[in-house]
Amino acid sequence: MKILVTGVAGFIGATLTLRLLERGDEVVGIDNLNDYYDINLKLARLETINHYDKFKFIKIDISDKTAMEALFKTEQFDKVMHLAAQAGVRYSISNPHAYIDSNIIGFMNVLEGCRHNKIQHLAYASSSSVYGANTKMPFSVHDNVDHPVSLYAASKKANELMAHTYSHLYKLPTTGLRFFTVYGPWGRPDMSLFKFTQNILEGKPIDVFNYGNHRRDFTYIDDIVEGVIRVIDNPAQENTKWDGNSPDPGTSLAPYRIYNIGNNNPVSLLIFIETLEKCLGKKAKKNLLPLQPGDVPDTYADVSDLVSNFGYKPNTLLEIGVRNFVEWYEKFYRKN
Repeated sequence: MKILVTGVAGFIGATLTLRLLERGDEVVGIDNLNDYYDINLKLARLETINHYDKFKFIKIDISDKTAMEALFKTEQFDKVMHLAAQAGVRYSISNPHAYIDSNIIGFMNVLEGCRHNKIQHLAYASSSSVYGANTKMPFSVHDNVDHPVSLYAASKKANELMAHTYSHLYKLPTTGLRFFTVYGPWGRPDMSLFKFTQNILEGKPIDVFNYGNHRRDFTYIDDIVEGVIRVIDNPAQENTKWDGNSPDPGTSLAPYRIYNIGNNNPVSLLIFIETLEKCLGKKAKKNLLPLQPGDVPDTYADVSDLVSNFGYKPNTLLEIGVRNFVEWYEKFYRKN
């Protein structure tokens, strides 16, 4: 298959691309290489995949309509994995326009590219953030998610709605993937594991929001990628039993599906920090702070659809995943 991966220099994008190339797919990766976080980390990720003959990197901003139209027309992809987005809940409070440009306009350009170029399947990154003010646990794709508490979450919910429209109007198979707190080697510097590790090693205090009472469904990067690949290989199908009188938000009469990819095992932030301390062999100095605007107290993924439809459930233990990250971090920054 020839697959477009947007956001290829990102955490998930680079790891996924490596897996696709290793199994023999042809991959075109695009990224705008913005400076939301350290561009050198993005470039280092690209170095891990640039030597593959079946990989091509093109620097493009997905919000550039003309460039995106030309990309789809020239390359003629079979499938698309859309990961490019402006990430971050807190950043969306101070920089809201970035989320409209990338997550709304950019996604519109991806949808149009798929529509006009006979794409067999569009899979795209949504987020556990869409559950917003929901408190029913575990979070299920079959529950409504109409109360986002950040613009980032609202933009991801909008993506799901936009995708459904294209599945309905043009029979474009689309699958949205709600990722739950992804972590692991090559992770993002704006995420807690990266920041905690950096500060603990430097002897600086770490900011622990909600006084450490958060619970997160931490999901290891390899588990995320395995779930993504299984989904990419199986285009969304219509749910012929879908009923408009009792609409199921996770499926449709159109070829449209939503899945959670999470560890199905929420862990408190304080336990997460204790695990990291053990791996580092060093105690953290904690700066306990209240809940931040836009944050949700808990996340917990119901992955029953992932299990029933793909026979897959994320299973990497937190202790193993954190240790793998710490080993990567110490090696990477010792080298760099």
